[in-house]
Amino acid sequence: MLSLYVPGTSPLHRTRAGLKLAVLAVLGTGLFAFPRIEVVAAALVGVLVAGLAVARLPARALWAQVRPVWLLLAALFGIHLLVTDALTGTVTVLRLLTLVLAAAVVTATTRVTALVAVVEWLLRPLEVVGVRPARVGLMVAMTLRFIPVVAERAARIREAQAARGASGMRLGLLVPLLIQVLQLASTLGEALDARGADDVPARRPRRA
Repeated sequence: MLSLYVPGTSPLHRTRAGLKLAVLAVLGTGLFAFPRIEVVAAALVGVLVAGLAVARLPARALWAQVRPVWLLLAALFGIHLLVTDALTGTVTVLRLLTLVLAAAVVTATTRVTALVAVVEWLLRPLEVVGVRPARVGLMVAMTLRFIPVVAERAARIREAQAARGASGMRLGLLVPLLIQVLQLASTLGEALDARGADDVPARRPRRA
């Protein structure tokens, strides 16, 4: 999957990116402001309904976002069993799972260009202190773009190693993946430099 966006015509797909990001921010704040099991469970069910029923996203698209963090969630629950109690661990795990799924629904129903436009609009007032919204937007776009690219490279390396009879070698996967990521970053940096991405825009002369 070369993009986190899943094309569709659902109401969530047609909703403005700014509104979806605002709802995501309110959801995250509410989950931490009201850390009760019934509130977190209801939020998780609501996110699943929004993603699977309203947005009509395939379940595998949501599971692809949860799969990389399920070990972390399991470890976090185990730590809470040792330090606090099972209820606190359950609330913590469900809260993080809800946020991961909610973010997955937003990115799956919103084009990257729309997300970048919202980020640039939010940062526009900071231009007076030297912040360049276009540069920040470019960073956001590249981050969203390269997450699935890195995942695809890792899958290719894993398949190539499995074809050679090598399995279960985390270090053997990490080293070639790191080399490819560094090469990709170097190529991208050269392309951006050639296009003047780091040039400082000329200031308009002040009128007398």
